[in-house]
Amino acid sequence: MEEHVGQIWDKLVTRLSDRSYKDSVVTLTQVSKPLGIFFRALGGDNALRIVESTATQHFAKRNWKHRVAGTGKYVELSWQDEDTLHLPKQINFFPDTDLNKDLYYWLAAINAHSLENPSARTRGLQGWFLYSQTITLEVLERFPGLQSRYDRLVDAYLQLRNIDEQYNDLEQSQEDAIAQALTQPGCIEQLPTSRYAPKPVILWPHPNPPEVVDLSSRSQPDKDVEGESTPSKPEQNKKENKRRNAERVDMPDGKDGLILHRFESIFGFSEFLNINRSTEDDDEADQDKADSNADDMDFLSVARDNQTKGGKVKFDLDLPAESMDEVVLESDVLLPEWDYKKQIMQKDYCSVINYMHDTGDIGQLPEGLRRTAKKLRHQLEALTTKRVWHRHQSEGSELDLDAYINYAGERNSGHKVEQPDLYQQLRSSERDLSCLLLADFSLSTDTWLSNDARIIDVIRDSLFLFSESLRNTGDKFSIYGFSSRNRGHIRFNTLKTFDESYNGIVRSRIQAIKPGFYTRMGAAIRYAATKLEQQDTQQRLLLILTDGKPNDLDRYEGRYGVEDTRRAIHEAKSKGLQTFCITIDDQGGEYLPHIFGTNGFTIIRKPEHLPQKLPILYANLTTNPS
Repeated sequence: MEEHVGQIWDKLVTRLSDRSYKDSVVTLTQVSKPLGIFFRALGGDNALRIVESTATQHFAKRNWKHRVAGTGKYVELSWQDEDTLHLPKQINFFPDTDLNKDLYYWLAAINAHSLENPSARTRGLQGWFLYSQTITLEVLERFPGLQSRYDRLVDAYLQLRNIDEQYNDLEQSQEDAIAQALTQPGCIEQLPTSRYAPKPVILWPHPNPPEVVDLSSRSQPDKDVEGESTPSKPEQNKKENKRRNAERVDMPDGKDGLILHRFESIFGFSEFLNINRSTEDDDEADQDKADSNADDMDFLSVARDNQTKGGKVKFDLDLPAESMDEVVLESDVLLPEWDYKKQIMQKDYCSVINYMHDTGDIGQLPEGLRRTAKKLRHQLEALTTKRVWHRHQSEGSELDLDAYINYAGERNSGHKVEQPDLYQQLRSSERDLSCLLLADFSLSTDTWLSNDARIIDVIRDSLFLFSESLRNTGDKFSIYGFSSRNRGHIRFNTLKTFDESYNGIVRSRIQAIKPGFYTRMGAAIRYAATKLEQQDTQQRLLLILTDGKPNDLDRYEGRYGVEDTRRAIHEAKSKGLQTFCITIDDQGGEYLPHIFGTNGFTIIRKPEHLPQKLPILYANLTTNPS
């Protein structure tokens, strides 16, 4: 009975303190796509991903309803870091759905704008107060069309901001200053001080953005076009990638006695927990328990203990010895790398080793692929006998209607025109192209897609079918794979060069591929571009096949790797090369448009379909080059 009464009381006080409008809620998922376009159209950084922000404690004074219910401690605000733009998961502050949606667009606008006066970014309460006014004023001056939307938001916000609040004189003067700063940005230079921090202002950026870490070691399941989910393992359940507030701390040495800690904090969740997050938990139940404990913590303390447990367990995968059948073709090839923070190209920064497997065997096409290979060969053989219309001919089998209409229009308008070429002729057209297929052989390709196949197996089948399909087309093509361990050890696996014919030796090399190391994509693209630009053909296609984001052991992670890869793609295009990326990463839409452009990539939702789709994609790219 006592428990039942407690539950009723909890629901009552929680409902009493809740000032949100659930019927008018707008979620970030609902507006993420148009919001991303709006953010970038206003000058926002193309490399930033839009993600859900984490709730942070604001330390402002709470009214009696929140104190009784134990709510109102946390708030979701907006901020950005090097890689991401953080926006609230949902907004239901206003009773009007349109206002909640307008708030999302306003937050995107102030985060898209960069201040002309960097000194206004000073941290601290006063710095945040001035910065928020400055950024608001500059956004409204630059985009006057946002003024009406901003005015509506401010009017509605000020009416709801202080409901059920009671302030003393100092607190009231602080609230009056914030209200005036919202109504007339730039008019208040000093925020009055008070015992408590001011209530969060949802129209302004976060006053002290937290450091956010992603503790999810499992990616989301792949989704096909129809929306069905295909887990990477049969027993794997769909789980949400969670981002949590964190702080970096020094690793405790374990020498402090228990007496040095306050007794009442011994059982607190917020104390430092020495949990090794660099290795995967084998027990799913243990992982669920760790996730649950992490959800109960305000901040996670992350430290490096310099221990290499994972390296000991996975030594054969992470640091494999060179195979006895590897023949080194080139070594210590030095390449540059782009440092986006310093905006400089670091000369001779990466080292590439180009090798080839010499198995001594004559490989055969796997039995399970032969029927599909035969079908694809017939489809692509049509490329060799392709016939196209040659327009504006002096003679031909048919009249060129476009040319005739232009000619008739010019003549009827009184212009003197010479007799034009008004015919078109259907003739065979020779293909003059070369293609370099660059495949990602990083350690992530060792992931199992089902009980029978890994990603590396799907890539192997794709390379087989790609080669079989092009064997009779006459197109020049080469195949390479890559992986990396750091900037000084980038492995470039030669499977087929442009000068070689596709035969049993090439098939044996494809059969011998295996995953290893990481994905330093920029260096691999630069090295591949040097091979492709030597081909004297009209069309030169660099086709990149990958399963994830650029990354490596050193600082080649996140924004740094993305920007270097993007720079490498621009360098390749400047050499007259056509680039295109095929990925099975379901999250590729977050970073690939920034690297390859809107039309420079495609995502294969079901990885098992890649072998059949790769040759067809190649045919489309080479028939209608962009």
